[in-house]
Amino acid sequence: MTTPLIDPFARPISYLRVSVTDRCDFRCVYCMAENMTFLPKKELLTLEELDRISSTFIRLGVEKLRITGGEPLVRKGIMTYFQAMRRHLDSGALKELTVTTNGSQLRRYARELADCGVRRINVSLDTLDDKKFADITRWGRLAQVLDGIEAAQEAGLRVKINAVALKGFNEDELFTLQDWCATRGMDLTFIEVMPMGDLGNEDRLDQYWSLKDLRARLAERFSLTDLAERTGGPARYVRLEETGQKIGFITPMTHNFCESCNRVRLTCTGELYMCLGQEDMADLRAPLRADPDNALLEQAIRDAILRKPKGHDFDYSRQQVDGQVSRHMSHTGG
Repeated sequence: MTTPLIDPFARPISYLRVSVTDRCDFRCVYCMAENMTFLPKKELLTLEELDRISSTFIRLGVEKLRITGGEPLVRKGIMTYFQAMRRHLDSGALKELTVTTNGSQLRRYARELADCGVRRINVSLDTLDDKKFADITRWGRLAQVLDGIEAAQEAGLRVKINAVALKGFNEDELFTLQDWCATRGMDLTFIEVMPMGDLGNEDRLDQYWSLKDLRARLAERFSLTDLAERTGGPARYVRLEETGQKIGFITPMTHNFCESCNRVRLTCTGELYMCLGQEDMADLRAPLRADPDNALLEQAIRDAILRKPKGHDFDYSRQQVDGQVSRHMSHTGG
């Protein structure tokens, strides 16, 4: 019997977030500079290596995989990885395989994702206004994303929308977004983005919109019931009694989810971050490539988990994980 992964604070590690690429077909202003320099291909884990690492984590007790990027669905051949993970769902070792996506590729891949055992996805969408969407994503087309969401629902996938709350940008769309999600049977999570300085020539990052304020505005129109539900992550949920809808709130600065944190994050270059709010990481690529039998890899994983901290300490001036500044926090929603 393999000994499962338990961190120094007796928390079992059952949730792995896997970034499969640093590339994206959008350039959201709070996430990427317009002219990004991406990693050389040789630095990226191959799809086979992603399979080996993911499978090792699953053997060590991970029951949930969330696939992220960049935009995970722009990675060439990515469906072979999803197909490979299907075997762990079939065996029962893996309980859930999910994806966080910008939605641009869903029309192409939704059916295949469902066939691979994906049951729910998170789609990052901050506005339903064509022009604002083009402005904030720089390269994105809203119609393509909305069509992708429709394709996902047609394929039977449950969709949750993640929206970054930006003062002066989507404040006036609070109820538009809420109503749009409600009529489509989709839950909605708002993410608080903190001021972190500039990514090139944008100044949107000072448009901090407190989720306390956002929640208070929701409460003016709806009866809010706090839900005890936890996903091991930072989201706190309420139910809007009038619609039955679940609304989540993610405030990256708070520590209120650390006690139950069951997750670690793997970058597309094989770096394992034991905490999203700290920069300590372990290199898994070297042991992976040094030993085809995965013994060195397993030992490196176990050693890394022993360094998982009790709680996080965000320092946004230094936070540069996987080529992104803040978007990984918007990829944490359950």
